[in-house]
Order: sequence, then C-alpha cells, then structure tokens
Amino acid sequence: MSLKAFSEYLALEKNYSKHTVLAYIRDLEMFQEFLNENHDSEPIENVDYSEIRQWIVELVNSGVSNRTINRKVSSLNSYYKFLQKAQQIETNPLRKHKALKVGKKVQLPFSEDELKRVLEDSIEVIDFESVRDKLIIELFYATGIRRIELVNMKLSDVDLSKKQIKVLGKRNKERYMPLLSSLVKSLDTYLSYRNSLPEITDKEYLFLTKKGVKIYEMLVYRIINKYFSVASSKAKCSPHVLRHSFATHLLNEGADLNAVKELLGHTSLAATQVYTHNSISELKKVYAKTHPRNKR
Repeated sequence: MSLKAFSEYLALEKNYSKHTVLAYIRDLEMFQEFLNENHDSEPIENVDYSEIRQWIVELVNSGVSNRTINRKVSSLNSYYKFLQKAQQIETNPLRKHKALKVGKKVQLPFSEDELKRVLEDSIEVIDFESVRDKLIIELFYATGIRRIELVNMKLSDVDLSKKQIKVLGKRNKERYMPLLSSLVKSLDTYLSYRNSLPEITDKEYLFLTKKGVKIYEMLVYRIINKYFSVASSKAKCSPHVLRHSFATHLLNEGADLNAVKELLGHTSLAATQVYTHNSISELKKVYAKTHPRNKR
C-alpha cells in the first residue's frame, strides 16, 4: 500500500487537515529512512516491533522529546491500522506498545485583558482585511472552534437570523454554535465587505483572502500571531491558544464541564479536562470565600 493511499484516507475519510496529513507522512518517511540505513531498506509493512523499538531508542539518544516520539509512533500505528483495515497485514506490530511517559504540558491562555487589548485597541478597522482579521479573532474567542473548522466554514453554515453557525468537526461530526449579538454584527459587517470584493473564486466559503480565494491555515496562524505577539508576552500566540482561552474563561465563570465539552466538539470528557487546571485558582478563591469553616 502506498503512502499516497494512506494520505488520501487521512484527508478524505478522517477529514484531517493538509498540515496534519503531511505531518503523518513525514513521520512515516523518517522511519523508512531509518530502515534504509539500518535494515537493508526493509519496507515499513514488513517490520516487527524490535525494529520499531530500535528506532525509538535512536530517537531518544538523539535528544528527541518523549512527546514528539509518541507522536511519531502514533503516526506509524495509524498506518498499521490502515493496512490492517485494507487487509494488507494481519498483525499490527505496535499492538502491545506503551507510550513513553511525558510531563504534563501546561499551556497558558490569553488573559481577558490581552484579548480586550487586541479586539479594542490593536485592530484599526479600515478595509476588508482588517474587518476579516478582527472577525476571525472574535469568532475563535466566542466559539472555541478549531483552525481547520474556521478555514472550511461555508457561507451556508452561517445563520444570522437564528444567531448560530454550523461547525464541521473531526470525523465529519456536526455541531451548532450560538453566536453573541456582537459577533452577529461583526459577521454582518464582514459579509458586506466580502460582497464588495472585485472577484470571488471560492464563493461557497465564508473566509476569503482579498483575492477572493479560500483562506488557508498558515494565513490564519499569521493573523493571530501578528496581533497577539504585540499584545501578549506569551511565547506561543496561535489559534489554539484562543480555543484554550475560550474554554478556560468559560470554566472560570462557572460553566458546566459537559457544556464546554459539547461546545468544543470533544468526544471525551477527558479531552476537555485538560483545560480545567487554569480554573483551579478561581475555584480556590470561591472555596475560601464561601466555605463555612473558613469564616471562623
């Protein structure tokens, strides 16, 4: 089975972004290079766990982090599962593999002050691009959607009369997100600018470049980084940090964890719980202020 078939499977059946698919393929190509150098160019499909184990040891000795190694092995595991599904191999050599231990990675969200600084002071709304950029930041913070979900959003997914948008998430799972009144106004303003573009190629998509083509993931990242790298001192200023901020700020204000799970489009509550660590300080304040034993 070629890597091309696997990449098509990831893109079409799994609905993974182009960036994610390329990351999977790079990991597989890296393992094949290891096999070329150490095991007479043996095909990935024919290896057993001992050869994979040797690759893992080499990565560890090269100073690659456990988190990165786990990701690379996960790519390999996905490929073997794909081969099993296609009946190209009988047994997955990684079926008994245990991931390497990693420390918990705490990612700090943007503060409310940082968001206010960007949305109210940093963006001068004067043309199509500035209107679009501000809307993108507002939409990320107001809904917590993923970057690829924003990129693939279509005009038909927006219902201003009902104040909601339809979001196509992972594994083509749909969910509906409510829109704040302020966001509805921003969307309405953006649409008027969008309709005034001299030429539109990708008419069905909501977010476009000034040339009228569908916006792309790297541009979205650059937009977020451009404004927040000035307003925030955080090392990472990305769309995912805005998603993180959305979840954390909701939890800080007392939102139910299950409700946040649904808004984020998570299938597992465990995936949502990674955002709860930032709300602990707020819980401590409430606990200290309200517990009867603390008043004595």
